[in-house]
Amino acid sequence: MDSVCEECTDAKRKYDSCFNKWFSERFLNGHTDLQQCDELFKTYQECLKKGLVDKKIDLGDMNRTVLGSEEDKLGEPKRPEKLG
Repeated sequence: MDSVCEECTDAKRKYDSCFNKWFSERFLNGHTDLQQCDELFKTYQECLKKGLVDKKIDLGDMNRTVLGSEEDKLGEPKRPEKLG
């Protein structure tokens, strides 16, 4: 599958390939060390962030920690009210 930002598709495919290999060869055999794909993920993430900003998409929620928070425990996301 292509990335939502066309310019990031190559980085996404490299990360997907690494992740799928890790999942099938390591995770399914009880190993949870995903560090081998970290750099590929960071490269894709940075490309994606830039592409989304260029498309004027708000990244506010992308950098928000939810897991383990009160919001997560409540089960419903709290959306900030939009002004205007």
